[in-house]
Amino acid sequence: MVLMLIVLWLLFSAGVYLAERGIGGASINSYGEALYWGVAAFSTAGIADTPTSGIALLIGGLWIVIGSVLFFGTIVATVTTYFMRPMQRPHKKIIDTIEYNLEQLNDLTLDELNLLKETIDTLIVHVEHIKEKQSKG
Repeated sequence: MVLMLIVLWLLFSAGVYLAERGIGGASINSYGEALYWGVAAFSTAGIADTPTSGIALLIGGLWIVIGSVLFFGTIVATVTTYFMRPMQRPHKKIIDTIEYNLEQLNDLTLDELNLLKETIDTLIVHVEHIKEKQSKG
């Protein structure tokens, strides 16, 4: 995600620079200034120079939205993943699914009930197999 953010930053900054190049009174006169503008714009610091041409304003507006979503979205997703990781135990998901299905028995079709029965039969055979292994070992 960081690589994509850097590539887009370089591309959008180049687009703004090319759109502003040669326009009288433009505040972005070099690629370095466009790079600085790109960081200031997507970080919502509020200190970015405003492009003057219409196409540069359009490119800048797109960069602010896309860059902010990518940057802050990545931070939020990373923090959320960190705190949600302990809750993502596979056995917990399996048990939750079984409990949910048991609560929904009246709403299941006959085919779904047969599939549930086959799954439970397989689970019982698996448990018995594990018990046999443990009793021998």
